[in-house]
Amino acid sequence: MEATYSRLGVYVHASWRVVVRAARSRIAKQYRHDPALKQARKRFYCEMLACHARHQHLVCAFRL
Repeated sequence: MEATYSRLGVYVHASWRVVVRAARSRIAKQYRHDPALKQARKRFYCEMLACHARHQHLVCAFRL
């Protein structure tokens, strides 16, 4: 998922809303509202937010 997060083009200091919006744009339009895939979408968004948090932690730790 790190590769997918890297392709979102989101700055490290961006808010979680920006990350979710960018991740949503990566999901095909036909799957964005499919009730059967709700858990998969939720898992995808959570993984993107976790990657974002890890990147923020690295920037904070190394003061980049």
